[in-house]
Amino acid sequence: MRIVSAMILSAALLSGCGAFGGIERSNRESLLSRYEPYVGAPIDSFTALRTDSWQPISRTQLVLWTTMNDAYLLTVANNCPELPFANRVGVTSSTSTISRLDAVLVRGDRCPIVQIQPIDVRQMRADRHARAREDA
Repeated sequence: MRIVSAMILSAALLSGCGAFGGIERSNRESLLSRYEPYVGAPIDSFTALRTDSWQPISRTQLVLWTTMNDAYLLTVANNCPELPFANRVGVTSSTSTISRLDAVLVRGDRCPIVQIQPIDVRQMRADRHARAREDA
């Protein structure tokens, strides 16, 4: 029962956070290129007391935001074809720790997490602000 409650809570928190439906190839590449320079080495797990939002990158990748300063690139097994089109996702974690033993839930599909990589959000924002100042 506790796992089901956690899954429902995760799904509720993440519902509607996907910014768009289908992802075209150029958009996928653009999204991934935005995050790629800031993606760290793979880790086994991370703590997520809550989830703020998520953004699908492709059929196998999504960015999960746990706070405004913490985001993770999750790579799932290549059996998650609905990920780019989902309106909401959930995570199977029954605790506040999300690990490679968990899965992303998308439209009834269970997509096992195969890799977790932290994103250096602070550096990403600093670089974006620096570019904006240069352009101004």
